[in-house]
Amino acid sequence: MKKSFSRVIVRGGVLSPAELKHILEKAEQAGLTTISLGSRQDILFINEGNDLPLQSDDKFHVVSPDQEGSENIVSSYVSADIFSNTPWLTGDRYLYILEQFQQDSRLKINVTDPKQRLVPLFTGHLNFIASEHEDYWYLYVRLPDWSKTVMYPALIYSWDLAKITQAIEGLLIEEPEDVAMLFELANEAAPTHNRTVDRTLEVPFYPFPYYEGINRVGPDSYWLGLYWRNNRYYIDFLKVLCDLCADCRIGKISITPWKSIIIKGIPEKHKLEWERLLGTYGINVRHSMLELNWHLPVNNRSALELKEYLVSNFDKRDISTYGLTFGITDYAKKAYYFTSIVVEKNALAPELEKLNFRNTYNLLYAKNFDPNTQEYIVHVQDVDQSELPNLLIELSKLYFEQLGKVREKPEKPMSVREKASVEIWQCPHCMTVYDPELGDPAQGIKEGTSFIDLPDDYTCSLCEAPKNELRAETWTREMD
Repeated sequence: MKKSFSRVIVRGGVLSPAELKHILEKAEQAGLTTISLGSRQDILFINEGNDLPLQSDDKFHVVSPDQEGSENIVSSYVSADIFSNTPWLTGDRYLYILEQFQQDSRLKINVTDPKQRLVPLFTGHLNFIASEHEDYWYLYVRLPDWSKTVMYPALIYSWDLAKITQAIEGLLIEEPEDVAMLFELANEAAPTHNRTVDRTLEVPFYPFPYYEGINRVGPDSYWLGLYWRNNRYYIDFLKVLCDLCADCRIGKISITPWKSIIIKGIPEKHKLEWERLLGTYGINVRHSMLELNWHLPVNNRSALELKEYLVSNFDKRDISTYGLTFGITDYAKKAYYFTSIVVEKNALAPELEKLNFRNTYNLLYAKNFDPNTQEYIVHVQDVDQSELPNLLIELSKLYFEQLGKVREKPEKPMSVREKASVEIWQCPHCMTVYDPELGDPAQGIKEGTSFIDLPDDYTCSLCEAPKNELRAETWTREMD
């Protein structure tokens, strides 16, 4: 029977208990008893047979199975205050930033902290990654037709993230070929308070965290992680959970890209109430790392069965995979992997499908077993399912052998291009820059015009500060 699913947009993977309960009630009205979670922190309504009678309202936006043009924003808000984080990037800061994004986007947007591991950094078209400068973000771009991720040549101010996103989305019709062209067009479309890139983004490596169960954070607070191996969350349980959140004055519920739920800020005096809730509904929060660290395609029974087969083999052999993550996917040239190890299912030719040929698989692993390198190495190709357990155990041993040693550096920086230092001129009042390579077309200044050759009456293109107030800065730029 045909299965279809609608997606509910959950901006940044964070919503209030009241918002979640409203969504659950809509799902119940449509005849569902469970909801599922998507890899971009959205909520899925899965139905067998007919389409679901669901429509968007003023509280949430539903994307139907055949609808294109709306993508969910991914954020690492879920990690704030419970895992490693950039000091200035608090939970409240995430919420203020996410509030800017009032319009639906056709582009996949990630807003993340490089010091956490739970939410992938580079799976979007526009990847905003927090810098060490307070309220400034790196932007790594991979537009739909681009083959690689490249660094935008400026840091973006927190309150300009939505503005630059809208500007870039409006430029898609121009089909910008590279980041230099994108930067020029975006600056013309939306003046922003950019800052020069003064250092290369560094993403520290941490083993993948455990994200389930009741865990202490701080002297008198806990967080709870919930996971269902079949990605079917019962609505009646979740409604009671929402009510308990309200009783405990917990304002937000978070969804992870690993199809799990995290609730932060559980007061110590209410901990027994949460344990009673889990026990009453028979909720298991004791899954091993063997079970948790898998990313599967939505509503794919064969992928779930393969995962169960592999996890069973690991468990029988008492194998540790702590810190590793695994993904199962159908072969796709434009796949955005974000796990340490990928099991890639090869496509069968139509004529072979009729003959019941066995599926074959490829095994890939991220360089240094770190998906943030965006470099994947083919370990084996065209192997039978029965060979996968031993090969995965082989890779896990390789991971532990290199863990803690000096890590191999990428052949090129994460921007995928070489860098050079160039001099630009920046307005101290509004932070707008004059780049001699780009010129200032709005004021009739051609490309390649040096700062000294600008007319004496030249002013900042945004705030009109005089030329003599602009200051020289060193800018790190990606080169071909």
